[in-house]
Amino acid sequence: MTSLFDSLDVGRMTLPNRIIMAPLTRSRAGRDGVPISLHETYYSQRASLGLIVTEGVFPAVTRRTFPGQPGTDTAEQIAGWRRVADAVHEADGHLFMQVMMGGRLSHASLQEGTEPVAPSAVTSGTAVRDFESRKDCPVPRALDTDELPGIIDEFRQAARNAIDAGMDGVEIHGANGYLLHQFLSPNSNLREDAYGGSPEKRFRLVEEILRAVSDEIGADRVAIRLSPQNNIQGIEETDDADVLATYGGLLDATADLGLAYVSLMHAEPAGELMIDLISRARENGRTRVFLNSGFAEPTDREAAERLVEHGDAAVVGRLAISNPDLVRRWKEGLPVTAPDESTFYTGGEKGYTDYPFSTR
Repeated sequence: MTSLFDSLDVGRMTLPNRIIMAPLTRSRAGRDGVPISLHETYYSQRASLGLIVTEGVFPAVTRRTFPGQPGTDTAEQIAGWRRVADAVHEADGHLFMQVMMGGRLSHASLQEGTEPVAPSAVTSGTAVRDFESRKDCPVPRALDTDELPGIIDEFRQAARNAIDAGMDGVEIHGANGYLLHQFLSPNSNLREDAYGGSPEKRFRLVEEILRAVSDEIGADRVAIRLSPQNNIQGIEETDDADVLATYGGLLDATADLGLAYVSLMHAEPAGELMIDLISRARENGRTRVFLNSGFAEPTDREAAERLVEHGDAAVVGRLAISNPDLVRRWKEGLPVTAPDESTFYTGGEKGYTDYPFSTR
């Protein structure tokens, strides 16, 4: 039986264990989007995890999704990430950068006056916090077909910048209601061009992004995060057949690439639909599958062990925040520290870099 503590070959890396740190919004960067010394400390503290995936990083300020989000566009941002990557590697860790665009889940006040874009002019019906207050997400501007090559190129350039900053790879964010998930979902993508109207057309942009990024940095340094049927932030994916046609179709269409991994979030990771998607993701014999059961409750050791019964690794969020030495604690049966959710997005050291290592 596979253990959480077994090593795992993923792309160009051999991970020391199968406990993966989820990409977690922490809002510690300044308005310039430059990673600071706190980021170096935070990520390097957690280097014993099999793989660290950074918080979602914007490829351009016109795609920023929340205050405190770091970027990977300017020379200063890239240099900041280089310091983070160096700190993690010096601690013998592995680090992927998650690249994301918020799409309709943003506001012009976050994007320096640029209005949010989406596949269609359909509001999420949700709110977002900018630098001053919480605001309703506006009706986004629908992207023109001739703008989509520019979106693809922004992901491609962000991936190049990440590798130049010393990252081991990049994870493309196609989940949780953000821009690429908006293209995948039938209730947010109402397009009638080559990028909407059927599962194959809805996943076309994601496929083209994965191919462009793979061409740029090598598919074995590229991953994608997907959350089929994670009906949050205005997304509605309720038809199992459509979900399988969309997500299974995407996995089949990109199987030839041999991506490093596919990270799948679902409330029922061992359900029939997910077993199908896991099998299709692995069919090429190279791509690994990371599993995450979602936001309902923190993933404890028992839950993580169940995830590796069906996938190759378990993605852990909140307990990786509050236990920088989570691998040791789980391996040795030590008590874990509960996270302080009031400090998740507040900035500063508290609840970020001040969680203790076990002294036992």
